[in-house]
Amino acid sequence: GEALEVNREVNCVTDFIHGCEDQLQKLKKQKEKGLLYGIPISIKDHINCKGHVSSGGMVKFLGQVKEEDSVIVQVLKHQGGIPFVKTNIPQTMINYDCSNPIFGQTLNPLNPQKSPGGSSGGEGALIAGGGSILGIGSDVAGSIRLPSSFCGLCGLKPTGNRISPPGCSDRPFVLAVTGMLGPMARDVDSLALCMKALLCQEMFQLDPTVPPIPFDEQVRLRGTPM
Repeated sequence: GEALEVNREVNCVTDFIHGCEDQLQKLKKQKEKGLLYGIPISIKDHINCKGHVSSGGMVKFLGQVKEEDSVIVQVLKHQGGIPFVKTNIPQTMINYDCSNPIFGQTLNPLNPQKSPGGSSGGEGALIAGGGSILGIGSDVAGSIRLPSSFCGLCGLKPTGNRISPPGCSDRPFVLAVTGMLGPMARDVDSLALCMKALLCQEMFQLDPTVPPIPFDEQVRLRGTPM
């Protein structure tokens, strides 16, 4: 409900992920409770989700319904998380704004005259507006960090190849810098919990190219605030 409300105001959601209610019922019956048990999670438009399109804001991809979840979506579900919406991005995702010809312009919920930043702008707007508590964005040159800054959130671009890629095919370009998926939320603890949940055996088995190194809580606790 909250997500719909925020979307009405700032136009940040591109799709609702069907089957998330069924997934919650299934989770309730499981003995093992994952680290993200019952948490609704928003994901950026280009992350593959079974039965949905990864448009990248481009009309040419609208007919391509994905046949399977990307590794990150599988791992989120394995940990009890519930991916429930996909969020808006700028066309081709190489832009610090958040607008495309399919879904239009996303606004900043803190100030609708301003941009939420990009390219994970739909995530920034939805979380800042209170429609999601945890989201997955992606970042090559600031696409998590900029919307987090513009929307007053916390975001993390992990080290290259730390998390399995989004699973989107037909990339229109190849970049020298590794684009990385990463979490966005209102506080650092949520980012740490998400990273801890993602860097699990399930991730390492599904994508053997990801180094099997668990999240180190000590790294986070070692840092002294400036």
